[in-house]
Amino acid sequence: MLSAFARAFRTPDLRRKLLFTIGMMVLFRVGSFLPTPGVSYPNVQACIAQTADNDLLGLVNLFSGGALLQLSVFALGIMPYITASIIVQLLRVVIPKFEELHKEGQSGTAKLTQYTRYLTIGLAILQSTTIITFARSGNLFQGCTLEVIPDDTPLTLLIMVITMTAGTGLIMWFGELITERGVGNGMSLLIFTSIAASFPGALWSIAGGNNGAGKFVAVLAIVVLIIGLVVFVEQSQRRIPVQYAKRMVGRRMYGGSSTYIPIKINMAGVIPVIFASSLLAVPTLIAQFGDATAGWVQWISVNVADPAAPLHIGIYIVLIIFFCFFYTAITFNPDEVADNMKKYGGFIPGIRAGRPTAEYLDYVITRITTPGSIYLALVALIPMIAFIVLGVGANIPFGGASILIVVGVGLETVKQIESQLQQRHYEGFLR
Repeated sequence: MLSAFARAFRTPDLRRKLLFTIGMMVLFRVGSFLPTPGVSYPNVQACIAQTADNDLLGLVNLFSGGALLQLSVFALGIMPYITASIIVQLLRVVIPKFEELHKEGQSGTAKLTQYTRYLTIGLAILQSTTIITFARSGNLFQGCTLEVIPDDTPLTLLIMVITMTAGTGLIMWFGELITERGVGNGMSLLIFTSIAASFPGALWSIAGGNNGAGKFVAVLAIVVLIIGLVVFVEQSQRRIPVQYAKRMVGRRMYGGSSTYIPIKINMAGVIPVIFASSLLAVPTLIAQFGDATAGWVQWISVNVADPAAPLHIGIYIVLIIFFCFFYTAITFNPDEVADNMKKYGGFIPGIRAGRPTAEYLDYVITRITTPGSIYLALVALIPMIAFIVLGVGANIPFGGASILIVVGVGLETVKQIESQLQQRHYEGFLR
């Protein structure tokens, strides 16, 4: 693998792409430490040291590489773009115009991408306003009495909103530049960078605690085990054979080839985990605005907000399984695939073209998604439960979502480098 890295850097154009990608990732991390104008950086650092992470903002803080709780220029991270992309994908089911644009090809995809950018900026304005409100009210750092925003005049707050929104726009531009001129998917690599950046600090905190060496080894063993499971399942796929009939076009004969439709066990990726975590945060958000002594607020804190609560774990599993089926049904349309196969003369051996093919694909997808959703729930829960038992906390950045993203992006990036090395007749990473 190291020799393959050396060969990649000896290839001039691939070396330029790799260095450009690394440079963009470094700029992204630098922006995560630049404080937003109007924020008292020493007070923020003191509050971070005094209080634990807010469970409600834990996922956003993880995806921003810790920049959220530091109220930096890149505090929002990549989350507004992820949310906007998901919303635009879901709107394809509701708005026929979006589905038509998706079917138009490159021009339609360009318009959908533009809509995603506009929606990202809108969500960034909304989220930055919410985070600043949380910081002013003291809910961002519960238990900390220091003022993180000493000057809360309307002009200062407006500048903060504009700065955080501009930071989100800059991150989106970084991601698109990496996709265009670098290696891999830019947005995915920025998420990878944010999550991976929090690993060393988390490992150091575990090693420095009580029985640190034993817990450190146990955490590493669990993480390696989960990574092995994720790699095995993410690389697995159900290949449905497809045969194309021969046809004459003028004096030439086309078709007659055989291929397959690759169906992954986990087609939804990490999206169901993000959806489930976001929905579980809603009751906690509502409880934030209630009286702390009220019965319903205490019930939510004990049974829903606590990651170790049996009800929290049960709802989490149900939501992951539901969203796994829901998102797979949106992203993979058996009727559309069957129509495209019929249009180009393709058929599944033993299955008639048209409606029978769509029904067969739907049957296979349902059978595949069932174990895939259970696998996703297990990957999301096993690290959390194991770390609670070990006493290292449930909010450290080695959860199921983090591992899924890091391993998935790593595998995809390695495959892209591998393909470029193979084009130049070099031996790559995967043998």
